[in-house]
Amino acid sequence: MPTLSLTERLAQHLLRPVVANTLEQARLHLLDWAGCVAGALQSPVAASVRNMPVAAAARAAWLGNVLEMDDVHRSAILHPGPVIWPVVLDEAAGSMNARLAAAVAGYEATISIGSTFDSHHYANWYNSATAGVFGATAAAALLAGADAATLVSALGLAGSVAGGLWRMRHEQGTAKQWQIAHAAQTGQHAARSAALGITGPRFILEGEQGFYAAMTASPNAMQLGDGWRLAEVSFKPWGACRHAHPAIDAALELKRAGHLHGPVLVETYRDALTFCDRPQPQTVHEAKFSLQHALAVVAARGAPQLADFEPAAIAALAQGRAQVQVAEDPGITRRYPVHFGARVTAGGQTVELVDTRGDPERPMSRDEVIGKARTLMAWGGVEADADAMVAACLESNDPSAVTLLLGRWL
Repeated sequence: MPTLSLTERLAQHLLRPVVANTLEQARLHLLDWAGCVAGALQSPVAASVRNMPVAAAARAAWLGNVLEMDDVHRSAILHPGPVIWPVVLDEAAGSMNARLAAAVAGYEATISIGSTFDSHHYANWYNSATAGVFGATAAAALLAGADAATLVSALGLAGSVAGGLWRMRHEQGTAKQWQIAHAAQTGQHAARSAALGITGPRFILEGEQGFYAAMTASPNAMQLGDGWRLAEVSFKPWGACRHAHPAIDAALELKRAGHLHGPVLVETYRDALTFCDRPQPQTVHEAKFSLQHALAVVAARGAPQLADFEPAAIAALAQGRAQVQVAEDPGITRRYPVHFGARVTAGGQTVELVDTRGDPERPMSRDEVIGKARTLMAWGGVEADADAMVAACLESNDPSAVTLLLGRWL
């Protein structure tokens, strides 16, 4: 084995200073997460967690991915925000800038490790949980002032219990939210244990009987660049599975041109069909994971709103879903997951997109991210707090400005 393990290389990488413009970008991701939490306040999950005997940030960990609007990294195929932000806000000490820097490092660890996972892993495991626990650990450890050796031990401890099976996709329930909350909590526990001198395996990823041996067939090489991978993270404009977004975006172009009528053909990458080929959704969750429903929404109503995935819309759009056919395009699959693309044909016209709205190549503006957060706060019934939360995330140097609002919501 090499002298340095992958986690030792990663730990050294994470100890770099974070520059001011990256901290400012992190604030937008914090606001995006807070908006996602707000939007889920009327959900059954929120009702279940309100009385948990933990801090508000820890309760909020259950809500960040409920609406399927959480930020996403394409090549790692995961959602960093819902795991990272509850951790940095739940820790007892640290200025706003220290928490933002810890979050940037948490995103980096999550994405750097998640990008090494192969298709075998993603076929069975929820990357946001399996890679997210490493990011949660890194964020908590660095916020507590860990040195490289302590950080390596913490990552080793976290990796030794990383998990999150996709079985929850096939049954109704809230196991997906539990996995996110568990990854956040486990990361904190790993960081605190390492700080007390509990040691974890250095070669937890690549070593014999380690993570890769148990959970991948052919892992990718870890890439550690000069910048911070937060810049690679996409925002999600619509409340559906990210795998449906490229088709939604292409369909919106056809809609604006007056061609989205009659039969619709969606050609996209294989994973989009694996997760979202669902012609007859019965529940809100199933509708969010239905290419057919998403395209029916665009054809009938335009840009999807959260109400378009509720039971009334599911019933109303049955005929529209029947007009949508889906198929894999091998060329689009070959570009995935670096690019999430789709080709939509209707009304004798075709639109193909390599990247989709919210990706770094086609970014949402600052005002659009703020607008999304405000819309989600209105959906969750806390519109009166929108100005305060926007200011708390984007301007305040006091992290309690965020956590106090979370406490009021939960």
